[in-house]
Amino acid sequence: MQSLKTYRRITVKIGSALLVDRTAGLKRDWLASLADDIAVLAQGGAEILVVSSGAIALGRTILGLGKRALKLEESQAAAAVGQIALAGAWSDALGKGALKSGQILLTLGDTEERRRYLNARATISTLLKMKAVPVINENDTVATSEIRYGDNDRLAARVATMMGADLLVLLSDIDGLYTAPPARDPGAKFIPLVDRITPDIEAMAGAAASELSRGGMRTKLDAGKIATAAGTAMIITSGTRLSPLMAIERGERATFFRPSSNPVKGYKTWIAGQLEPAGRLTVDAGAIGALLSGKSLLPAGVKLVSGNFSRGDTVAILSPEGREIARGLVAYDAADAVRIAGLKTAEIETVLGYEARSAMIHRDDLVVSHSSDQVRASDQVRAGDQVRAGDEVSSGG
Repeated sequence: MQSLKTYRRITVKIGSALLVDRTAGLKRDWLASLADDIAVLAQGGAEILVVSSGAIALGRTILGLGKRALKLEESQAAAAVGQIALAGAWSDALGKGALKSGQILLTLGDTEERRRYLNARATISTLLKMKAVPVINENDTVATSEIRYGDNDRLAARVATMMGADLLVLLSDIDGLYTAPPARDPGAKFIPLVDRITPDIEAMAGAAASELSRGGMRTKLDAGKIATAAGTAMIITSGTRLSPLMAIERGERATFFRPSSNPVKGYKTWIAGQLEPAGRLTVDAGAIGALLSGKSLLPAGVKLVSGNFSRGDTVAILSPEGREIARGLVAYDAADAVRIAGLKTAEIETVLGYEARSAMIHRDDLVVSHSSDQVRASDQVRAGDQVRAGDEVSSGG
């Protein structure tokens, strides 16, 4: 495992149970020790991003809500109270090391919707340029079960890949990955290095170990798949000790996950990972051939448009038989896409009344889902009134 000081940009995720004691509230001594670690790394030239859980846990302590299950509105109220205290604590702790900090609250849509994703990335990038430490949390005051990450491990992985971090460190109440949950299996063996997250590795995961946390080893492995696929290394280690980052430097127990040797471009990772496309474009055989050879999707190859999407939304591209071939960011609103579907580039301006983009989806904004050997011959030979593979649709971008 490399020294943390060799990494240019590090995202550190902190679980609720590490920051908040059920009865005493915020663990200020522990937070101070972590802030000291961050200051050491920052002085060495690293950029640090913090993904901090704890707003609900801290808020329920401040409000005296105990351990009982909370209603959604109670959780949101607790988050509102806890977030103020948490942000102030981070500002104070980092300030003692001469570090500035800025608070970022995200919901799932802020990383799933492209415009909001770009805005969040721009804000965080600006904070880093200004030498401030972004302290990021899910916006629990407004997020509902339908629009939330559900755990900050996944949020941390999204942030790490969004910002091009070299390393993601998940501080937990366990010191790494074991062959089985060690709390239930005394014979579980520690795994110091994971080259790739396989189904066998995933089978080792257990459930959450603390009522203050929504995550567990399974969510950490989910985070690992997101991070390593994008070329970000990951470490899982115990955060229960003081100065947990310097403990990694000292060689104390931690599991290191190697990044992919052939990472997917972060931008296209985001496109491919959308939970649900905003619309669908059914294309002809010629378009399929063009997409598989790395071309853009031109309107001429689009046979059917469905969905109520806006320019910049993620849409699925379907074969004539309804199989998903690719996903991409569409260059037109749905209404205009319907009007120009099937048209050649020279005809678009006449129909729309303005000079428009030649591609419905540019190849830089497109991720092919299936390789050419997975496309059945029937998808390639249905000609009829479709554009041929050698026609204009295959010459795009």
